[in-house]
Amino acid sequence: MRFVFIIATLMLLLAGCADTVDFTVVDESAPVGFWYGLWHGMIAVIAFVVSLFDDMVSVYAINNSGGWYDFGFLLGILSVWGGGCHMKCKSSADRKREKEWEEIGSKVEKKVMRELKKWVEDEENSTDGIEWGDISENVENKLKRKIREWAEKK
Repeated sequence: MRFVFIIATLMLLLAGCADTVDFTVVDESAPVGFWYGLWHGMIAVIAFVVSLFDDMVSVYAINNSGGWYDFGFLLGILSVWGGGCHMKCKSSADRKREKEWEEIGSKVEKKVMRELKKWVEDEENSTDGIEWGDISENVENKLKRKIREWAEKK
């Protein structure tokens, strides 16, 4: 919620800095270049919203210098909107949930290892002639049986 408030505040502040160049008079001798492209890319979303209500506002400057304006426009969009990194970013709730699952997994693993060690030691004490291969097979069979029983419970 705080993130949304910060973004909304920044958008309002940027709206106050919106470009006021009059593009109704197209001056071919002075096209806008890289820096205007950079700025227009940064305020593209704001300009789009304003353009929905005002026909005199456009997202992209028609009278531009070409490649350099386009390059600045793309850099402006990427600098503000992150260039697609948002798909890789995780929310704090996702990170917290992952951390909890890692902790649970670690605890379960330790407990399973402790119980297996105890079980193997019990088996070794009760049968002297069994090799580790036999014990590992017994452990595997017992685990399969217990997991199957657990899965079939309702």
